[in-house]
Amino acid sequence: MILIDQHSKKIMEDCKVLARKAGLDFQKETLEYIVTNKDMIELSPKVMIPTLYDYWVHDVEVLQGQGKYQVYPSNPYETVINSRPAISFYNDNNPDWLNVMIFYHVLGHIDFFQNNALFQNTWNDDFVGQALSDKRLTASLRTEHGRWVDYIIEFARAIDNLSGYFQQLNTNNYQVEKALTHKLDYYFQVFLQEELKVKDHELFNEITRYNELLEKDVNVAETLFFSYIQEKHAGFLAGYEKYLQHNQNVKPEPKPDVIEYIMNHSNHLNIEKNRWMKSIISIVRNTSLYFNPQIRTKIINEGWASYWHDTLFRADDRIHGHEVAYAKINAGVTSISRVGLNPYAIGLRLIQYIEDMANKGQMSWAFQKLKTYEAKANFDQKLDKGKSAIFTLRKYFSDFTLINTFVDQNFVNQHDLFVTGKRYNQQRNTIEYYVKSRKAEDYKQMLLDSLYHPPVINVDIAKSDDEHLYLIHQFEGKQLVQSFIPDTLMAIGFLWGNEVQLQTTEIHRHEQNERELVYKPVVFTVKDKKITKQYL
Repeated sequence: MILIDQHSKKIMEDCKVLARKAGLDFQKETLEYIVTNKDMIELSPKVMIPTLYDYWVHDVEVLQGQGKYQVYPSNPYETVINSRPAISFYNDNNPDWLNVMIFYHVLGHIDFFQNNALFQNTWNDDFVGQALSDKRLTASLRTEHGRWVDYIIEFARAIDNLSGYFQQLNTNNYQVEKALTHKLDYYFQVFLQEELKVKDHELFNEITRYNELLEKDVNVAETLFFSYIQEKHAGFLAGYEKYLQHNQNVKPEPKPDVIEYIMNHSNHLNIEKNRWMKSIISIVRNTSLYFNPQIRTKIINEGWASYWHDTLFRADDRIHGHEVAYAKINAGVTSISRVGLNPYAIGLRLIQYIEDMANKGQMSWAFQKLKTYEAKANFDQKLDKGKSAIFTLRKYFSDFTLINTFVDQNFVNQHDLFVTGKRYNQQRNTIEYYVKSRKAEDYKQMLLDSLYHPPVINVDIAKSDDEHLYLIHQFEGKQLVQSFIPDTLMAIGFLWGNEVQLQTTEIHRHEQNERELVYKPVVFTVKDKKITKQYL
């Protein structure tokens, strides 16, 4: 692995100039490395971060990767790391024109990393440097405690999906939240909804009014907004003063996630000889928090990067003579999978779909009120607001909000999308695929089901004490994977050092009617390395 040469660096710096002219916004410094396929295989288990803490499973995954590569050799195009500065890797056999295309794709990712709200906790962090510090600490502890370091890493990784990403995100001082004062909080949540009891569309109109002022000038938006409010509602200020008096010292405490609670309250971890374990658990938790936004924005992030590599490279003179080769590579990356899901393809087409809707004014209430297909198809106000709309999308949306908001029947019809099913063909003795549904709600549900959605498990503070840990799984229609529960509870039990209980819900078939489902609350208990189960 080596830094790119000056010739390639100049090419990429030229790409940055054109990308900024198109509206992308990213920090000036970036690092680019040339890597071999062997480097890719060895780094992939560590998410291409050489400094990430070592873990024995990485060695197994490297061996698996080498075996797969021998059977299915491939040349990965690029990988980009959200750090300060951003780091990207390029295959050593890429020609210059391909690196230009790839770098535009990378710049799309970097712009997304450095502007999307879900990444706000990473905006000022050099994660690669932090990971190096963590790696050195892990290596130091391994010399002292040996294999126990790997056991603690494994136990912590068993619950690192319970790291409380959104709780952490909510407590951060995000730049938009800085503009929101107690006065705004009172106006939108108390004054309009509880005191005036306005209808939903009136509330949304007020939110839109404030957002429009924010877009014009964030520095004076709040002042202008409340000047308008005081003229419209004579009793607003008096109500706000009263609200402040009653809520002066009220500040809700964020609930600690499971890992955080264990680190803070486990008597076992607070014994002097075991305190080193907290450092390892903290490293695993912080790493999980760092990767959470990437997991939750896979489709929109890849769609955004694909949109910009296509837009910028097709307008770049360096495409000349390579149009056919580019078309083949681009089609391979962004073509829609008839079976399965290609995040590049769906993300790209949703962004293009939203851009087209915004250009035509189809994201308005006037468009939504139209009844017929013909009226909607011919609706075009020629607003030319597509770029503004997709940059707003890039700033605030995740995969869930993108899919849940914009996958409709028109989008599904436009791209001939469908949900596939599998069935056994007895005559041919084969498994065959068939079109199961072309409905937007079914296709949307298939996309939503593919997203990362860890279980929501919280600590019941009232039922927990220094010796006993009581966890509650918030049942959302899907039960926990039953085969994972014993080992995961054993891991939690070791870290806690005492009795742990998990309350969840199991789904069973009705004894007399197999089509009917029965939901049974159940408590699993781990104590003295034994698991017991009791239905409530």
